[in-house]
Order: sequence, then structure tokens, then C-alpha cells
Amino acid sequence: MKAVVIGGGVVGCSVVYHLARAGWTDIMLIERSELTSGSSWHAAGGFHTLNGDPNVAKLQAYTVQLYKELEEISGQSCSLHLTGGVMLADSPERMDFLRLAHAKGRYLGMDTELITPSEAKKMFPLMDEKHFVGAMWDPVEGHLDPSGTTHAYAKAAKKLGAEIVLRNPVKELTQDPDGTWNVVTEQGTVRAEHVVNCGGLWAREVGRMVGVELPVLAMEHMYLLTEPMPEVEAFNKETGREMIGVLDFKGEIYTRQERNGILLGTYEKACKPWSPVNTPWDFGHELLAPDLDRIAPSLEIGFQHFPGIANAGIKQVINGPFTFAPDGNPLVGPVQGLTNFWVACGVMAGFSQGGGVGLALSNWMVNGDPGFDVWGMDVARWGEWASLRYTNAKVRENYSRRFSIRFPNEELPAARPAQTTPLYDTMVANNAVMGDSWGLETPLWFAPKGTEPKDIVSFHRSNDFEHIGNEVRATRDRVGVTEIANFAKYEVSGPASEDFLNRLMTNRMPKNGRIVLTPMLNEFGRLIGDFTIAKTGDDTFMIWGSSAAQKYHMRWFEQHLPKDGSVRIHRFDQTLVGLSIAGPKSQALLAKLVDEDVSSKAFRFMDFREMAVGGAPCMVNRITYTGDLGYEIWMAPAYQRLVYKAIKDAGEEFGIVDFGMRALLSMRLEKNFPTWFRELRPIYGPFEGSMERFIKLEKNDFIGREAAAREHAEGPKLRRVSFYVDAQDADVMGDEPIWAKVGAKDFGTIEKPHGYGAPRFDETGKEVRGSDAATGASAVRGIVDGDWRVVGWVTSGGYAHYVEKSMAQGYVPAALAENEAEGLFEIEILGHRRPARINVEPPFDPSGDKMRG
Repeated sequence: MKAVVIGGGVVGCSVVYHLARAGWTDIMLIERSELTSGSSWHAAGGFHTLNGDPNVAKLQAYTVQLYKELEEISGQSCSLHLTGGVMLADSPERMDFLRLAHAKGRYLGMDTELITPSEAKKMFPLMDEKHFVGAMWDPVEGHLDPSGTTHAYAKAAKKLGAEIVLRNPVKELTQDPDGTWNVVTEQGTVRAEHVVNCGGLWAREVGRMVGVELPVLAMEHMYLLTEPMPEVEAFNKETGREMIGVLDFKGEIYTRQERNGILLGTYEKACKPWSPVNTPWDFGHELLAPDLDRIAPSLEIGFQHFPGIANAGIKQVINGPFTFAPDGNPLVGPVQGLTNFWVACGVMAGFSQGGGVGLALSNWMVNGDPGFDVWGMDVARWGEWASLRYTNAKVRENYSRRFSIRFPNEELPAARPAQTTPLYDTMVANNAVMGDSWGLETPLWFAPKGTEPKDIVSFHRSNDFEHIGNEVRATRDRVGVTEIANFAKYEVSGPASEDFLNRLMTNRMPKNGRIVLTPMLNEFGRLIGDFTIAKTGDDTFMIWGSSAAQKYHMRWFEQHLPKDGSVRIHRFDQTLVGLSIAGPKSQALLAKLVDEDVSSKAFRFMDFREMAVGGAPCMVNRITYTGDLGYEIWMAPAYQRLVYKAIKDAGEEFGIVDFGMRALLSMRLEKNFPTWFRELRPIYGPFEGSMERFIKLEKNDFIGREAAAREHAEGPKLRRVSFYVDAQDADVMGDEPIWAKVGAKDFGTIEKPHGYGAPRFDETGKEVRGSDAATGASAVRGIVDGDWRVVGWVTSGGYAHYVEKSMAQGYVPAALAENEAEGLFEIEILGHRRPARINVEPPFDPSGDKMRG
């Protein structure tokens, strides 16, 4: 058997359908009971395309587009109701949130519209508009029949050759030395090359069969159905259409028409987990006892906001369990450390995301790549610290905040601290505002003594603005120290280690005692990593990268390790921690801490050296992410307090300051440095990402070389650029549209290879690319305004305090990437388009003389 899919909910049926459509017919779905026996059968059945992650939104758009085709293939009705829907804002902050969502929709090709409360009332007359300040209309929302849709996936899969086996619980999973899986069931054992865990409510238990604790938790979720309402029937008769779906953030309520009545659901603050440790195997087509008292506060607000519903009789209360990951997004992909074991679970919005999850996972299994940027759903985004108790605390928090605003400077408190360094108490005593960096407590900024170290959350510049500026200026003018334990750290060793790294990386490997910066590509020439690599011995290399990508990168490293044991890789995680000193006085400071020559001639830029710092054995890199003169100092945790104290004591004469992650990110903007998972992602090629100086096409046949050479020869379609932005009291946060005052003739037909713009898909699920999906296509409503059109999107940005400029990075058509003219670009911030200008050269130290010393 090529693959076995475990679980017959909407996600499992989508996965088996997409695998069959991709050409795998020797596949089987095994379900312990009947199809939809977990969460699918009692779901409210709503669907929408809007998502905080544009890449997830793209897969949701695919899911919605798929349903008509699915009905035709299967002959099974999904009972689609494409009604459209509105999100209601009750406050200026929530209206800012909707402006952000609407702007994001411009480059996604979504046809959203900001409307008044009275306009919303015309589509949903049961509401009282006086409670709201505005709304956003999305025509691509609606609802369907959950059971019919799940069976449509299953029938279509069977027509394409897949086998579906019901009433057959999986008891055990074992793996033979050759990698073959043995799926042990009540009806016998099935041998398969691949296993996919689509267990839904039982995904944890299936994971435990192979020694994996997946971060998922089921929560009780309630919605109620009213008796038939005369107001609903009258609206249907008068307008000839169904009432729309409505989302009320203040009331934590969603509502829509159901037959002649209303369905109303809540995401209440007083949420309740279901079976937090073990899911009973005998649970099936059952509901949980209703608890209206728990959702009474939401209902009270809801009945004020929707007085037309207040007097309706309640026909039924549905209370059933749904699974969530800690951040509310699905868990999808291959599990690091295992061979051909895949997951697709935690998909709480199964009828918005199930089709996209099935498409991405089938692409991944069949072609070796999901075909989309699925980082927001990748199971590898969670580390070992995402334990059962962590997950249970974080899922509760996420559920209770599902309709709450998440501000860009907001750090959520549940399950923290999970990981700390030896300096945690010291940083807190220094008045640090701490943030969560892949489960690790990391200083963000330092409040002045006597003031509360706390963020005032906002979409605008906040109480940290002045203090981050002080940290940046002190570091640039004198010297600063920051903790960098939140980097990923690896050691690669063995007689074939250099060949191994040369095969994976685009740059040449360094000589002994030297450092290189290098991207890493997949087979399709897309950026999947960005590393600092030092050669520390004849057959040994140290690698530093993004902490959030540790499991993601280990999965890739392990996939390509030689089978003969000639290469070993070790992930340090928090068994190796670090500090960085930066600024013009950093060299003089380091000289006081060591007993050897660290002058620029003896210890050059991009040198690596092992030395005692403050008496502690350390590894030191002559490099910093600030783009200034500076050093990264790495040590075992046992020495971190000693080294930090030595740095602070010796630095006192130089006016040393502590600086946090936000100051570091501000300084990197001044150097036009990219960040991983914002500027550099698996949807961009290396030349699009402006990484050409690190791509050595002539060195050897590294992974992705052929595609990279083709991109270089043809020229990239897009380019990463840096902007100055004429911002007011708010800077970019990421995902804002970039407008340009140009016609299509000015840059030709620019293909959107990464799907930003209205995505369309052919009958195989592949995205249609070409002139009609181009940046120059002006038919998409909302992305053209006279001579102005949306040509790109912001990836990240903020305020660059030393050069006193608001800055942004993003992607635009390559033909515009070096045009520094005034008046050509605008960037939309909170609904207002602000003038922007490309800066090709970094504003701080464009020659690089300072960091070279």
C-alpha cells in the first residue's frame, strides 16, 4: 500500500481525495467508526477565505473554489449557501483591524469592502447598528452541509481508486527497518509506505502510537439553533435571498441563517477543554451536555446587539468538541525524526481549510513540496517545549481570544515562562519587557527604572517607542549588549561534513576560523533557510539560524544525511546560549575581557575564534545582526551569568546599555537586512530575495542550483526592496499593500508566481499562472485606483531610530525595484496610503566600513 490515511473526518477525506487526484491509487482511508464520527458531523459548517496569514487565506480560497467541482465529480451535494458575510467593529481599534484586513485583501484579490453599520443592517436587519462603528463585507462567505461535504470528498476519492474502510479502529503503528509502516487494525495489519494522521479528536492518541506528543486539545464549543422566525421568513420573501453571516467581535458571536431561523455560536471567555489528557476511543456520534450559563455573558451582549434574535425560541443547543493547536492554525506536514509519518490535524476550521490542507499535503507527499508557503500550518513550528500542559494552557487562551484583537506588540501570557536562560531573573530585575521567542523568554526592550515594564498594546507607536530609540542610539554611538540565546545552533561534523554542507548550501564553505553567510534552497530553487556558518575544525562546522525553524531545518538536514554515518548533526537548542555586543566601543570592550589580540588585523570581520571571555570558555563570531562593529559570544549556560557580569562591569566606562530584540530589529532595518519567515520564505527565489552575493552557481551542484540558475538567467519577476515611508504615528506591521503610480506598460505583464492576487486553480489543483493572474491585470476590484495599482506587499518594517526614518521591506516587480523616484510608491497603513520611496543603499553605513572596523 502506498499510503494509509487514519481518520474519516473532512480532513482525512480531503487528504485521500487529493492523493488520489494526484495519481496515487494504492491508498486506503481507515476510519474507526463511520465517516464524520468525530467533530465533522456536528460542525456549524461555515466557510470563509479571510485569515490573518495570507498564505493560509490562499488555501482557504482554494477550498471554497473546490466545492462546485467536488459536487460534479462525486455526484454528492455539499448544499452550498454562498451568502457573503460581514465583520462588525464596535470600537476604533477594531475598525483599524478591519482596515488592515481589507488592505491585505487588496493584494490577495479579495473583493472585500468597508461599509457602514446601516449598510450592514440592510443585509442583516436583526442587528441594532447603534452598537457599531463600521463593518467589512466579504462576498465569499457562506455555509454548507458538513456531512454531505465530507461524503462528497469520500465518494470522489473512491471514484479515483482510493479504498475506504469503516468500522476498523487502528490499534498500533510499528515500522520495519526498511521504513515500511505496519498499521495494525481490528481487521488485520496493513503495510504502507506512508501513514497520515488525520485522527481529529484522536490525533494525540495516534501520535502517541509513534512516540509523538502533538500539541492539540479539544475544546467544548456551543452554538444554538432558534425556532423559525417570522423576521427571517419575511426578509427571504422580500429580498429573494438568504440572510448573510455576521461576526460580532464584541459579543464573541457568529451568526447566520439556518433554515427559517438563526444559528448563533460563541467563543466564550469561560471556555472549557474536553478530555484534556486522553480522548475516549468509544466516543462517536455524541454531543456534550449544553451549558448555557457558561455562554450567558456572550448571549447577553449578543441579544443587545441583535435584538431581533432575543425573543426567538431556542430549538436546540449543540455542544461538541473541536480540536485546536495552541495558535489556532492546523498541524500539517511530515514529523521531524520519523520517516514518512505525516499529520493533518488540529484543523478547527475544516470547511474553510480542509481542501487546502488536503491539496498542500498531497503535493508534499507526491512531489516533495507542498507547492505553497504553509509555514503557518507546518507541524514543525512547535518545539519540544509545546508539552501537554503547555498546549492545554495555550489552547484555552487562544479559544477565549478567538474574536479578540491581537496587536502587533502584544505578548500573550498563558503557559509562560516555558523556557528561560540563566539571565532571566537578571533581565527582569533590569526592567526588561520579556517576549516569547519559540518558547524562550527573550528581552524585547528595557523600561526606565521606576516605571512598569509593560507594553501598552496598540496598532500605533506605543510606550516603547522612546525607550527603543534610546537603546539604538546608545548602541550605535557607544556600545550595547543583548541576549541572543534565541538563535538556532547546530554542530555538523564528520569526514563528509563539508561535502554535505556544500550540497545543501548556496555559498562556499569557509576556511578554518572563518565565517560565511549562506541561504539554503529546496529542489525548486526556493529559499528555505538562511544561516551563519563557521568552520571550527578540519571536519567540524558551527551553524546559526532562526530558532523558530529548528524542527523545520532538522527535518531537512536529516532527510539529506548520508546513510553511511559520515556526517553527524547536533542541535544545541538551549544547551548553548549567547550574548552579543555591538557598537563602536565593542572592540575596546572585548579587549578588556580577553587575554589575546582582538584588533581588526588580528581578529577580522567574519572571523571565528574560541577564547576565554571574562574567564569563561566561549566561541566568538566577529559579526552582529546590527550591521555595526560587534561580536556574538557563545557559551554553555553555566557560564552565561559570569560573561554577562564581566561585560557589564568592563563596559561601564564606555557607557554600555542593555538593548532588546526590538532595538535589534530596528537596527537591521537601517542595513536593509532581511529576516527569516518575513522577507525570506519558501515562496521566493534567491534572486527575488536580493541574496545574489551569497549564491555561487559555479561552485557545485547544490540542491536547487538548476532552478536558481534558471531564475538568474531569466531574471527574477519580483525583487525584495527597502522603503522609506512617510508614516505618521503608525509604522508598517507586515502584509500591507504597496501601490505604484504606473501603468502595466511600465513594467510589462508581471506574473504573480506566489499567488498574491486572486488565486485560480485548474482541475488538478495547480494554481493557474500567467497574464490573467498578473500584477497588471486590473480587473480585480480594489487593487486599481486611477493611475495607481497594487504592485506588491510589505513583508516587515518599523521605525529605524538611528536614521530617524520609518522603513519597510517588501516585494515589487523587478522592473521597479531600483526606481528611487519620489511620488512613485505608496504603502497603505491602517487604511491610509502614505508616500514611500525605495532606498537601494542602506541608510546606515552603506559602505560597511563600521562593521569591518
